[in-house]
Amino acid sequence: MATGKAGSAGKSPGFTAEERAAMKQRARELKNAKRGADGEKDVLAAIAKTPESERALCERLHKVIRDATPQLLPKTWYGMPAYANADEKIVCFFRPASKFKDRYLTLGFNDAAKLDDGAMWPTSYALTKLTASEEKRIRELVKKAAG
Repeated sequence: MATGKAGSAGKSPGFTAEERAAMKQRARELKNAKRGADGEKDVLAAIAKTPESERALCERLHKVIRDATPQLLPKTWYGMPAYANADEKIVCFFRPASKFKDRYLTLGFNDAAKLDDGAMWPTSYALTKLTASEEKRIRELVKKAAG
């Protein structure tokens, strides 16, 4: 019999604290965008807030993306480092593992990314470390995504 409660702990369904914080961050980003916020500065500040255990990976990933696609504009998106095209549409982003208590960082691509490959293609990748092989693949992906 349904009781209207979700899960075995009896907690009501809804957004997690992390999800609510991300929505609040997005509202701040929209306000800041109207004021001409510095996207690169915002991305670096978001990375600096990540736990030390994953900060080096985030810093390196940001550098790889920026070097491969200097035409993309860095900005934060729901508090995550993201990279937008000239129309200010998010092409790609990465979500540190700590953002939603995941076990890996996620590199994701939005619908503005030009990654179409037939009727089905991946839009996100799990990343636990960044070797030369992953860097090469990421460079290829973000270049293709940016068009």
